[in-house]
Amino acid sequence: MSPSADAGKLTAYQRKRDFGRTPEPAGSPPDGRPDPGAPRFVVQLHRARRLHYDLRFEIDGVLASWAVPRGPTLDPAVKRTAVHVEDHPIEYLDFEGVIPSGEYGGGDVIVWDTGTWEPHATDDPAAAVAAGELHADMHGRKLRGRLILIRREADRSGQDQWLLIHKHDEFAVSGWEPGDYPRSVLSGRTNDEVKADPARVWRSDLPPSQASVATGGPATVEGLLAAGPDAGQLDALDRLGPAGSWDAFGRRLRLTNLDKELFPARDGRPPVTKREFIRYTALIAPVVLPYLAGRALNLRRFPGGAGTRGFWQKELPGHAPGWIPRWDSPEAESGETTTYLVADEPAALVWAANFGALEWHPWTSRTDQPERPTYVLIDIDPGPATSWDDVLALARLHRVALQHLGVVGQPKVTGQRGIQIWIPIAAGPGFDETRSWAEQLSRAVGAAVPELVSWAWNVRERGGLARLDYTQNAVNKTLVAPYSPRAAAGAPVSAPIDWDELDDPSLRPDGFTIGDVPGRLAERGDPFRPVLTTPQTLPPVR
Repeated sequence: MSPSADAGKLTAYQRKRDFGRTPEPAGSPPDGRPDPGAPRFVVQLHRARRLHYDLRFEIDGVLASWAVPRGPTLDPAVKRTAVHVEDHPIEYLDFEGVIPSGEYGGGDVIVWDTGTWEPHATDDPAAAVAAGELHADMHGRKLRGRLILIRREADRSGQDQWLLIHKHDEFAVSGWEPGDYPRSVLSGRTNDEVKADPARVWRSDLPPSQASVATGGPATVEGLLAAGPDAGQLDALDRLGPAGSWDAFGRRLRLTNLDKELFPARDGRPPVTKREFIRYTALIAPVVLPYLAGRALNLRRFPGGAGTRGFWQKELPGHAPGWIPRWDSPEAESGETTTYLVADEPAALVWAANFGALEWHPWTSRTDQPERPTYVLIDIDPGPATSWDDVLALARLHRVALQHLGVVGQPKVTGQRGIQIWIPIAAGPGFDETRSWAEQLSRAVGAAVPELVSWAWNVRERGGLARLDYTQNAVNKTLVAPYSPRAAAGAPVSAPIDWDELDDPSLRPDGFTIGDVPGRLAERGDPFRPVLTTPQTLPPVR
């Protein structure tokens, strides 16, 4: 197929929409390269003029789409009408939100189901669609087994009418109705709940696939947690022996050494096993993914557990499954890392956890603009003589400085001894500019308490004092991700906090663990979310 023909696949979709108003992704033409992983599908429950389900299959770089008024079913005795509509961009796979009234398809949308699929009896699903009959083996959260689409005739408007049925197979369920399962597999919410609080903002400065960003209140986070593995899947994980296959997030994941103790005991609590670590990773993945998606990910691996010497893993190993998202660095020179993991889907993070990656360190920039950071990083790095009270004093001074400048920044404890602050910025400045700005801010703070801070580069020359490390603002330099575990006894977590928690006498830098964080999120929400929703221009430091 010619490039111009590929580019035309989204013409009808784009012509109908004003992307200055709708949060839907504009999409980009397919690049013609085959995806190494299994093709994906999504079913969106869409309340526009009429409630209907949109069934979309990834085929040749776009989502071939059918509107199904009464929804797909697992009941083989039921036949559904499906209307073939325009192709949608791949970025629509995780679209959920509210399309404004007056826009094409105005109404609320949830991701009703998603997963992977396989064409049956053909290696050319596009040709099968053109011929009028598609057989699809579904591997979703709700839809399983074989769906069959058969073209019948065009309606009065010229749109093709198709018949959708489910085959009599092991996944067939008599009387199964989609309306009995109204919640999103992405957020855990219903259409009514999404309409009342879309819980997403549109970032026009981001790539379309990342521009619709979830906010972080308790209701939203509860939905994100619900989008993780359900009780049945967690039970299946608990029932696995020391190794085995686990179905989660539409992928079959091979897990190993599940009973191995990865994190030593602490404070009277027993050691934490790899099974518990995998469970935490799967539960937290829908929450942490927006901080990782679209970014190269440096991993700190501890295959022998947190009590052993770990190492950095940057190169994606050759044995990684084909479906794992990845990025080939165009600037890599001989001997440098060429292919990085990009955690664009939750299962990829679970795969990394099974690979022994106890810590997750994303780049400050995205793969589409690796020289353009989207955060400024402040790292309050304590020295041997720095007390926790000293760290808190430095963090509070940064709080005052940011308030004075009118700049939004969010703190998190490191899970070790320090505190880090992430400051979101609109795309534009390079690393030289962000590093200079961070240095000016940190030196202004350090000037207020010179007895606490050293600017010496060499650790041995700092006299045990803290360093305000602005040098992390550089390409391929990273700080640990929010909600990442740290390789230490008790499985502590680098946990985001509210600014007012700096005044809580019970706060400790390693006080949150993988056992605490999911409950804390459900109760308090995600205080770090403003770094995703607040692009800002850095003012002069004065």
